[in-house]
Parts: sequence; C-alpha cells; structure tokens
Amino acid sequence: MNTHYTVGLAMFAGIAVGAVAVQSLHAQSKPKAYTVAEIEVIDAAAQAAYTPTIVAEIGFAGGIPVNNPGGNIVGIIGEAPKRIAINEWATLDKARAFYNSPEWKKLAPQRDKALKITRLYAVENPN
Repeated sequence: MNTHYTVGLAMFAGIAVGAVAVQSLHAQSKPKAYTVAEIEVIDAAAQAAYTPTIVAEIGFAGGIPVNNPGGNIVGIIGEAPKRIAINEWATLDKARAFYNSPEWKKLAPQRDKALKITRLYAVENPN
C-alpha cells in the first residue's frame, strides 16, 4: 500500500512541476507584432514588379502578410490612407530587424520608384 502512495505522490509532483514549467514558458514568450505601412502608389507598373519581391523578402525574414491589399479601407476618424500593408511578425524585435536589414535597404531604389510610404510603424500585440 505504501508503494501506491509513493507512486501517486510522484505522479502528482510531476504534474505540478510540469504545469509550473509550462506557465513560466508562456510568461517568457514575447508577444507578436504587426507592422503597418500606409502607402501611396506612384507607378502602378513598378509597384506590380516590386510587390512579389518585397512579399518574398518579408517571408524570408519571418513576416506573414495579413491583409489583402485590394481590400476596402474606410476612415473612421480622419481620412483613410489610399493603401496599406500589414504584416505579422513573431516579435517586435524581428520586425525591427527586417526594417533595419540590408535586404530592406537594397530594395529602396525599386520601392521609391513604385510607391511612397507615408507612414510605417509596428504594433505589439500583448495577447
């Protein structure tokens, strides 16, 4: 009978330790981040050539496109931008790293010919 209590107590302790470990791992994880770019197209043909390139570079860096660029944008307070691009990132640090990377910078001439980014910012999602 004593062995049953020992095994039961050991199982209970293992479950408790596992639960605490899982909680601490979740508490340490960094929240996702989203980058939002407000865009004005300058040259539609150049923009059509640039889009697949930037989408691929963002994907290589770990970003995931969230919105459909052809979607309807409605201003609730103030005027809505003409076009937006939203990307999801694993962390704010990964988003910052991409926009400071050589890959982003080397696309500047192509980007500047295709579109004007009026605003680009990142938002951390704590949930």
